[in-house]
Amino acid sequence: MNVCVIGLGLLGGSFSLALKKERGDDVVLGVDISPDNATKARELGIADEIVSFEEGVQKADLIVLATPVNVMIHQIVKALDLMRSDAILTDLGSTKEILATVVQDHPKRNRYVAAHPIAGTENSGPEAAFASLMHHKMMIICDRELSDPDAVNEVEGIFKSFEMKIAHMNAKEHDRHIAFVSHLSHITSFVLGATVLDKEKDERSIFAMAGSGFSSTVRLAKSSPDMWAPIFSQNKNNVLTALDAYISKLEYFRKIITEDDERASYELMQHANEIRRILHGISKEETE
Repeated sequence: MNVCVIGLGLLGGSFSLALKKERGDDVVLGVDISPDNATKARELGIADEIVSFEEGVQKADLIVLATPVNVMIHQIVKALDLMRSDAILTDLGSTKEILATVVQDHPKRNRYVAAHPIAGTENSGPEAAFASLMHHKMMIICDRELSDPDAVNEVEGIFKSFEMKIAHMNAKEHDRHIAFVSHLSHITSFVLGATVLDKEKDERSIFAMAGSGFSSTVRLAKSSPDMWAPIFSQNKNNVLTALDAYISKLEYFRKIITEDDERASYELMQHANEIRRILHGISKEETE
């Protein structure tokens, strides 16, 4: 099968490497706007051949969009226009409702399978890609009833070969949930990093005093702004709802600290500890 991967960074590159590991007969046609990324992807074995967008889409049996979401909203219609009527289009984007709206009236909408792998690191570019990135992670398929069954089966079959778990939901529901469990955590990390940099001017002190707690919390602040700024814009309403709830909780925490209400502080943290039980339970299920 000819697979065209458009965007040869962390996600697109990792998808390609996993595909090559699990299904060695597929030919990966790579597309990237950056000549440096394209060259590096070829050197790293991410792509078998570097081609233009038009050539890759027209030759492919499966097209995978792995570009920033603000680029993807333009590429998705172009890809549907160019691809064969029996080809399949999928994506690895973090927002889904705007893509669903863009393609809803396209005559080849049924050949598109909306997908979002809950996987990633704070690194970017072809050098950051590795074959096991999606291993045992969750893959969310959105609006599967709008896609042809054979297209859904093909896409899900590939992700299952990566040993991913498959979940289904509609695009609107996906974006609402992901604002809380992914987008908000990235905003928190970005803002924490910016706050420390603004207030702690002595870089040596930051380095010397930053413990594992700070490092783990601020890790996501190293993520690519090219990828995340468009995500926050596309999921604006859900992100604002999540931010309002978070800011309200921060203000409450500030109030109880101001009032020396140690009991209330303890109760809030005890309540927050419940997240450990939930995440531990999910992690345990994934290993069984």
